[in-house]
Amino acid sequence: MRSGNALSVAVFGAGTFGRNHLRIYRQLEQSGNGVRVAAIVDTDPATAEKLRQEENLTVFASPEACLEACRAGRLRLDAVSICVPTSAHYSVASQALAQGLDVLLEKPIAVTLAEADALVAQAAAGGRILQVGLLERFNPAVTAAQSLVNGPMFFEAHRLSVFHRRALDVDVVLDLMIHDLDIVLSLVRSPVQQLHAVGLRILSSQVDIANVRLEFASGCVANFTASRVSTETVRKLRFFQPHQYLSIDYARQDLLIINVAPGENGNAALAVNKPAIQGGEPLLLEIEAFLDAVRTRTAPRVTAQQARDALALALEINQAIQAHAIRAGLI
Repeated sequence: MRSGNALSVAVFGAGTFGRNHLRIYRQLEQSGNGVRVAAIVDTDPATAEKLRQEENLTVFASPEACLEACRAGRLRLDAVSICVPTSAHYSVASQALAQGLDVLLEKPIAVTLAEADALVAQAAAGGRILQVGLLERFNPAVTAAQSLVNGPMFFEAHRLSVFHRRALDVDVVLDLMIHDLDIVLSLVRSPVQQLHAVGLRILSSQVDIANVRLEFASGCVANFTASRVSTETVRKLRFFQPHQYLSIDYARQDLLIINVAPGENGNAALAVNKPAIQGGEPLLLEIEAFLDAVRTRTAPRVTAQQARDALALALEINQAIQAHAIRAGLI
C-alpha cells in the first residue's frame, strides 16, 4: 500500500456475494473511508457489460487478465475480494497472493485440506493478509456472547434455508453448517474426540440436509442441523454452561441470557436478561476488519488457519456422512 493513499481493491466474481462485496466497498469509498474500487472481474460478458455501464468500473473477463494488468503496470491493486465458485478458490487466491495482494476469500477456504494448507503457507511466507469470509464471526450478537463464554458444555445449532440454486457446487455442510462449526470451534477451543453424522440428498446432487453430533475433549457436546430445503429460514445457536443458558438469533442479532442461581427453599431462581445490542451488517463489519488488517498488518479476526480448521472438520463430517450412507444402503 502506498503511504497516505486509499487502498485500491478489486472484486473477483460478480455473483450474489460479489455484488454485495462491491456494494460495501462502494459505500466505504463514497463515505471517505480510504478505499477505492479499481476493478471487478466476471466471466459472463452480459454481466461484465452491465457492470461497465452501471458502475463505471474497469471490468476484466478473468482473474488472470486482471492480475496481468497489475504486472504490466496498467492497474494498481492492494487487496482483492475473491467471490468465485468454491472450486476455483485455491487457484485464484494463490495467484492473487503470488501477485503480492492481500486477500479476503469467501468461505470455505478451499475444496481440499491440501489446498487450504498451501494457501495458509503461501500467505505466511509472503507476509500477506488472508482473511476468510466466515461471516457470522462478525455478527453483533456473536460478538456480545463471546465475552460471556465460560466452560460451555452443550451447543445446539440450527441453520435452515429455503432451496435456491446458489452454491450448489458444494454440499450443505460446506455451504451453511461451516459457519456454525467455525463459531463453536472458536468458543470451545478443544479438539473433537467423537463425531456422528447423517446427511441426505434431496433436491440436488449434493447433500442438502445434515445432522451432526460432536463431542470435544473438554466434555462439551454440540449438535448441528443444517438444511437448504426448509420451508423457513432459521439461524440460531443455543448453548449451556454452568449456571447459564445463552441463545443467539443470528438473523435478528439478538442475545438472550438466562442465569440460574439458588433460590428460596432450594429452588432455582432464573434471571432473564436481553442485553441491548448495536446492530450492524456483518459483511460491512467483516470488510472493515479486513481493511483494518491490511492497513495495520495485523492478523485478521478470522485467520486462514482457523478457516482451514473449520474446513478440516467439515470434510471429516462429510466422510462420516458418506460412511453412514453406505451402511444404511442409501448409495
